[in-house]
Amino acid sequence: MEVLHPTAKLMQGLQFAARAHRTQLRKDNETPYINHPINVATILAVEGGISDETVLIAALLHDTVEDTDVTFEDIETHFGEEICGIVREVTDDKTLEKQERKRLQIEHAATSSKKAKLVKLADKLDNLRDLGRKAPIGWSLERQEQYYVWAKKVVDNMRGTNAELERKLDDIFKEKKLL
Repeated sequence: MEVLHPTAKLMQGLQFAARAHRTQLRKDNETPYINHPINVATILAVEGGISDETVLIAALLHDTVEDTDVTFEDIETHFGEEICGIVREVTDDKTLEKQERKRLQIEHAATSSKKAKLVKLADKLDNLRDLGRKAPIGWSLERQEQYYVWAKKVVDNMRGTNAELERKLDDIFKEKKLL
């Protein structure tokens, strides 16, 4: 694998994610899915002060294996072992039942690497902001409230990772009267 200028490698990650998610929409059935991984990487860089290229590329790729036909082997081939490892840590096993996946996210949050925790914090922040703007199609108010409660449990197991991202998440949790 040739050594690339950081900006070039980051842009390759963006292009890879854009191709993988090219036909997908967010759960509101309007927003192009690629906006989400771009938002997660942007949250890390702009709001979280993260300049570590491996974290930013993993953020761009964080849903590719879970939600597309991309494999961990594809990620490792194109982006290396470290980025693949971060993506692996934040990827749910879709062969498991939804409630079990949610339980495991809470459990694994505590033992994840710092880089994976950063991606997961930014992912939760973007998802909660999206939920506050517009509920996914078919989500009742109760389901939305349950998502906030569950997301807080995941975030609580990653405390001490990035004070600024945690503060912004806490602002949302306070607004929802969860703090």
